[in-house]
Amino acid sequence: MLTLAIPSKGRLKDNCNAWFAERGVVMEQTAGARGYRASFAGMPDVEVMLLSAGEIASSLLAGDIHLGITGEDLLREEAPELTGRMHLIKPLGFGFADVVVAVSGAWIDVATMADLDDVCAAYAHKQKRRLRVATKYAQLTRQFFALNRISDYRIVPSAGATEGAPAAGTAEVIVDITTTGTTLRDNGLKILDDGVILKSQAQLAASVTADWSADARKACESLLGKLDPAGPLYPALAAQLR
Repeated sequence: MLTLAIPSKGRLKDNCNAWFAERGVVMEQTAGARGYRASFAGMPDVEVMLLSAGEIASSLLAGDIHLGITGEDLLREEAPELTGRMHLIKPLGFGFADVVVAVSGAWIDVATMADLDDVCAAYAHKQKRRLRVATKYAQLTRQFFALNRISDYRIVPSAGATEGAPAAGTAEVIVDITTTGTTLRDNGLKILDDGVILKSQAQLAASVTADWSADARKACESLLGKLDPAGPLYPALAAQLR
């Protein structure tokens, strides 16, 4: 049996259903409209699970499912280095959003990550504590800040509306995901010129560490063949599997 997880609600779920339908793969909810199991018509060896976008990313990393559709931002937050853990099979062309570094619009002299580095150093010197960065993306933030040689900061985990952290006084900088930037601007924030950490979209991804039995591989090859008859989707995946 091959297990595939898709988002359980919202626009991502609707887009997934449409994407499969456009390729002749019809999804059937097996436990009523509110159930969390589904199947593909004519494909009894594929079990479809409906999970939250975050659960899909963590389940792929843990090897609990074979395939999943979720945002690349969540996949790379779970495993910044995907090699040997997950394989990105195909970008799906929906769910576009950017993970960005944003600061107060009142910081008129801060436009780049280099400027932010200067602010971090000055803040640590004057305030005797590190500048705070509110985010749900701790791994991506650490990786990107290290790439830009910024170290004088500390991460404040965000469980709610990250864009409100500077106004609430709980952080000076945020790293968040945005589609249009409108919410950031409405909260008096601006994106740094070189502050785009990741340009994300929905991805069909595979767990390299899942239990890939012969039956699961066969079902996967059949499914990927239907989704992209002319593409080398399965051979590229098979080369990554243990």
